[in-house]
Amino acid sequence: MLLFTVACTPDKSTTNGDISVWVTTGDRTILFAEAPNKLTFKDQADSSRVIEIDTTQHFQAIDGFGFALTGGSAYLLNQMLNPTQRASLLKELFLTDGNAIGVSYLRISIGSSDLDNHVFSYDDMPTGKTDAGLTNFSLAEDQKNLIPVLKQILALNPEVKIMGSPWSAPAWMKSNGSLKGGNLEPRYYDVYARYFVKYIQAMAVKGITIDAITLQNEPENPKNNPSMLMTSDEQAVFVKENLGPAFEEAGIKTKIVVFDHNCDHPNYPMEVLNDGDAKKFIDGSAFHLYLGEIEALSDVHNAHPDRNIYFTEQWTWSKGKFNGDLRWHLKNLIVGATRNWSRNVLEWNLASDENYNPHTTDGGCTECLGALTIGDSVTRNVSYYIIAHASKFVRPGSVRVGSNTMEGLPNVAFITPSGKKVLIVLNEKDEVRDFWIKFKSKTTLATLPGGAVATFVW
Repeated sequence: MLLFTVACTPDKSTTNGDISVWVTTGDRTILFAEAPNKLTFKDQADSSRVIEIDTTQHFQAIDGFGFALTGGSAYLLNQMLNPTQRASLLKELFLTDGNAIGVSYLRISIGSSDLDNHVFSYDDMPTGKTDAGLTNFSLAEDQKNLIPVLKQILALNPEVKIMGSPWSAPAWMKSNGSLKGGNLEPRYYDVYARYFVKYIQAMAVKGITIDAITLQNEPENPKNNPSMLMTSDEQAVFVKENLGPAFEEAGIKTKIVVFDHNCDHPNYPMEVLNDGDAKKFIDGSAFHLYLGEIEALSDVHNAHPDRNIYFTEQWTWSKGKFNGDLRWHLKNLIVGATRNWSRNVLEWNLASDENYNPHTTDGGCTECLGALTIGDSVTRNVSYYIIAHASKFVRPGSVRVGSNTMEGLPNVAFITPSGKKVLIVLNEKDEVRDFWIKFKSKTTLATLPGGAVATFVW
């Protein structure tokens, strides 16, 4: 079956030439492959099913698309692949030439996440002991795998942005004395602020710039191991009285991002940002979509349009279906999050093994499917393709531009720093659909199989 058809005569003077098309189908018969024939803009469309691109409408700039590089992901990359395999895979992930997918944004954990093989912070102490001077602070655990992998990535692409997120403060700073659950004790707010400062400075010494940090991964979820609860009031107080001033004093430019949790509670980041003394230190808010609707991002943007929006995590389930996950994530994240002002989209997580390891016990994710399965071979899973459709072409510094919404064909458009136009379209229906793409009064006809996604670039 021909995926794309065109009609009429070309007019390259107004459309910058032919349109390349990259396609993934829900049945996996085509996996992020470039269509053999390019489309060409022609004179007119005889159809009401038109997606029109308007590059005079500018929305938010884009920082990038990518994954969480968990400690477990770094372990698999560093320990399960030989140097040649690892170098080849990292080039595929972080470069843009050929079939490489151009990942441009990573989220890492500050200390362990639940996808490490054990829990740790950078300043663990024996029960009953504290370290208010942070003399025991050490990145030793990250030096085993995460830092070496990050250095290899940055050698390939020094512009990759990195966001750090803690799953917990050190246990001795917390109300329950555990890395799981509990709250940060107010008497340790100043110490914890200095903990962030030491982390950013220590990573910089390793040649790793932390572009942004969130205050706490999922601050309303005490069930992960590790985890920590933080209310909106606690985040506001911590930022305005401790973290913001500590960053300012140390000359740290790393962005401070609040919330980092689900779309069912947009009032949480609004409450933090409503505190003007906290807001002056805050770059924006981060979201996940395990609960709520993606439009909550716009609610927060509309309440505080002078602050940024980020989408930082969404898993794919080990028992999920490729077709269903491709549709849901493209519609809600690649299209939905960016149409609702997000500067990035990050999937959770980059890599797991065939048994969805490593993870912590008593609160680690046991069914998180990585973008890659790394074992005797490397398998590319659905979130690899979800991200690829944006990351390869929508480069950092791109700007979202206007495109009309259409029932059954969720879409989003961008203009890149080099002036290329990128349109991502999902056919969320089961049947084949024709539609026209219109740009500067010229059109082209595309045919997209049911459940397929296409990225159009010209």
